[in-house]
Amino acid sequence: MGEVVIMKGNEALAEAAIRAGMDAYFGYPITPQSEIIEYLALEIPKRGGIVLQAESEVAAINMIYGAAGAGGRVMTTSSSCGISLMQEGISYIAGAEIPCLLANINRGGPGLGTIQPAQGDYFQSTRGGGHGDYYTICLAPASVQEMFDFVYLGFELAEKYRTPALILSDGALGQMMEKVNLRDDKLPKNDISWAATGKPKTRNRNIVTSLFLQPEKMEKINLGLQAKYKKIRENEQRWEAKMTEDAEYLITAYGLSARIGMKAVDILRAEGYKIGLFRPITLWPFPIKGLSPLLDKVKKVLDFELNAGQMIEDVELVNRGRVPVSFFGRMGGMIPSPDDVAEFFRKEVAK
Repeated sequence: MGEVVIMKGNEALAEAAIRAGMDAYFGYPITPQSEIIEYLALEIPKRGGIVLQAESEVAAINMIYGAAGAGGRVMTTSSSCGISLMQEGISYIAGAEIPCLLANINRGGPGLGTIQPAQGDYFQSTRGGGHGDYYTICLAPASVQEMFDFVYLGFELAEKYRTPALILSDGALGQMMEKVNLRDDKLPKNDISWAATGKPKTRNRNIVTSLFLQPEKMEKINLGLQAKYKKIRENEQRWEAKMTEDAEYLITAYGLSARIGMKAVDILRAEGYKIGLFRPITLWPFPIKGLSPLLDKVKKVLDFELNAGQMIEDVELVNRGRVPVSFFGRMGGMIPSPDDVAEFFRKEVAK
């Protein structure tokens, strides 16, 4: 057990980055994630490393590209529209097979939107987001503790597979305060013999790029990426299932929605409904291995998200018509209560 403190989610994420051994952070303030760069600006000068406020999100992601390409353990964070501005750079990073960690503290949209929590960035986060055939590993925390823990996990997965990893959180998790058990260990440095670290006498010069003008070469790069993504799908699916052993009904939800959904499960269990919760922890790769066996046992599914219905498409792809799937969601920063979810279940699902 490490030190236990009360922290905001954004602060926990920033503290984890320092403790995990982050070399540099490049970012730009935007609500509701500005506490991350503020915390780092206060702490990093005392504890080692680099923090730099770039002139824009576009500049920040390209600084990440350069520093990560030189072998640094680096991170950037933003919120929704700021992450959208980074998509070209993220595609370059994926194409060049460079590890880095990103975090999106999701706010309401589309457009400039609101500063309240939402989950409208699921498609962007799980379908690459930029141009070309690529994915980013996507982790969805549901607590301040996981905001801390998933920084370590995100760096580990990014460096293991040389790919960008993304923590998809939201404004509520970023702003809420909870107990956090702080790890004291720094992650070991991975091999960076691939990186642009200069020209030693013992090997040829490394060139880190995503520019390959010959189509034959570009297809070869793409085939290598797809083989890597297949390996990630096979090995890195993560999920949490609660009260599913005897469940006849299932709620699927991630992140903040899973917290609300779990309380709705408690309410409905007290009324005699045999209902459980399935929470994807990796949104990509989507945890097919965890969800599919449950869909063979339940009568109906309620997918609950803070959007117009995005993860439901992945739920339906796994389901393949086996059981009816209903959807309940709110948008634009509106957060329903557990009672709202339970009431929708009674009226629309448990008919």
